Amino acid sequence: MILNITDAASSQIQEMMKEEESDNIRLRFGVKGGGCSGLSYAMGFEEDINEELDVLEDNNGIPVVIHRQDVPIIEGTTIDFKQNMMGGGFTIDNPNAIVSCGCGSSFKTATNAGTPDENC
Repeated sequence: MILNITDAASSQIQEMMKEEESDNIRLRFGVKGGGCSGLSYAMGFEEDINEELDVLEDNNGIPVVIHRQDVPIIEGTTIDFKQNMMGGGFTIDNPNAIVSCGCGSSFKTATNAGTPDENC
């Protein structure tokens, strides 16, 4: 399994999926260049997959699509959802990240530094 989605994150994602107007909706998780450290996480919903470029896995009741090139960067990552007095949000714990920015949404790995934003 590439990702670990906790029960709290799964419940939140399932609630968000109910708002989508499709029965074939999947969670797409991956990385993109940018952020203070060079790479940022990308998370959203998508219906279409490319079987040559994407990996599809079911994780804690969530159908997840991941671009094959992102797998080595995010393998072993845990997605959780934390609730506090200020609201709630997803947290991402990536064991491959060797540097993360203060807010935790930007990172780099030993093999992929990405492209940091100049405005950070």
